Amino acid sequence: MSFFINYDEKDILRQATESTLRYERGYPISALDGVPIAIKDEIDCLPYPTTGGTKWLHKVRPCTGDACIIMRLRSCGAIIVGKTNMHELGAGASGINPHYGTVRNPYDPHKIAGGSSSASAAVVSAGLCPVALGVDGGGSVRMPASLCGIVGFKPTFGCIPHSGVLPLNWTVGMVGMLAGTLEDAFIVYAAISGQLPSHERTPLPLSTSSPKMHFPLLNSNPISNIKLAKYGEWFNYCNDEVRVCCSDALDLLCEHYKWKTVEVTIPDIEAMILAHYVTVGSECSTSLSSYLENLDFAELGADVRVALRVCGSFHSKEYLKAQKMRNRQMQIYNNIFAMADIIVTPTTGVTAYLISDDALKTGEVDSINGAALIRYQIAGNFLGLPAVTVPVGYDKAGMPIGLQFIGKPWSEATLMHIAFAMQALCISDYRKPKVFYNILDKN
Repeated sequence: MSFFINYDEKDILRQATESTLRYERGYPISALDGVPIAIKDEIDCLPYPTTGGTKWLHKVRPCTGDACIIMRLRSCGAIIVGKTNMHELGAGASGINPHYGTVRNPYDPHKIAGGSSSASAAVVSAGLCPVALGVDGGGSVRMPASLCGIVGFKPTFGCIPHSGVLPLNWTVGMVGMLAGTLEDAFIVYAAISGQLPSHERTPLPLSTSSPKMHFPLLNSNPISNIKLAKYGEWFNYCNDEVRVCCSDALDLLCEHYKWKTVEVTIPDIEAMILAHYVTVGSECSTSLSSYLENLDFAELGADVRVALRVCGSFHSKEYLKAQKMRNRQMQIYNNIFAMADIIVTPTTGVTAYLISDDALKTGEVDSINGAALIRYQIAGNFLGLPAVTVPVGYDKAGMPIGLQFIGKPWSEATLMHIAFAMQALCISDYRKPKVFYNILDKN
């Protein structure tokens, strides 16, 4: 299944022993004390190197300490169980990594897990961890979460410290949580969010200040009078099984809680996606430029070679034009949020597809499936908006389908309430994947 790039059994057992002693003494640190959490190999975490899914990056950029968010997890007593496999340099949506193996979907090991936080989604889906951390620069948390049938949550840009995270992009990437339930994601979010170190960047203009966060009681009565914005033409731009499943889930949600949908139009979506590509590509190639100068490109997978060559061809004028598009879209989304609380879409346009044997040793460039997978997720990254995906059903082959909720900046509390309400209506129908490890079963 190629779940982990690195793990250390002795270190894991040491952490577990320390947690056990705290419980025996009657003084656990927090609700996370003793909880196993896996970390995407894009986040610094001792005693492991940070490879970014490559065979070379850790040699030129050694890991010298824990990222800020890892220190926060350790302070809560969480057990860090290793570094999860990912699409090389986060530059793809399949999770096919020619260096560390292809991450396979627990619901069908012949199909992709998605990317780039591929194995962070797969280990949670397979029951090995209740929560894992990923990094979401273009749907890289929400998309694999949806394909693997779990919750994926990307908070507002800037509310989680990024020190110790590979600087593959500066204005679109965000640490996110992949979890079996909304509650688990929320607990970890509460643990790692908070005031940023003084040297870190401030949030995007859409969220010019960082208000005090109020965490809701998810078992309380759902809030009333919610309006969910839906752009029908965009919502339906997916395969039939995804469209029907997500439409039925949205209808059920509104009917059960007496909420309303508001029809809206979002112009220039495809142009925004292109502007995002220019932005993330320019930032990634610039960030890696000093390392790439002396790199033998044969050390990269074929798909990443193509991606980096394309990214390296962008010019400053194109980057500036992309930021103008970003500003325009910010105003468009602000206008939508003046009419509705949340925007709702399918999470992906298709479900997980079959892994091609030809791609295992080289990686793959599948622009058609890739575009369908990330279609609905770009606004969350490009505009810094919080977004969450919740499992709402399965296709005829038994592969999971997710519904995505996108909120205005700093609306995590409202977003969590709505996502929790959706989860409550669907959770009784959730199915275990074909590959599942019950780690609480003593047998």
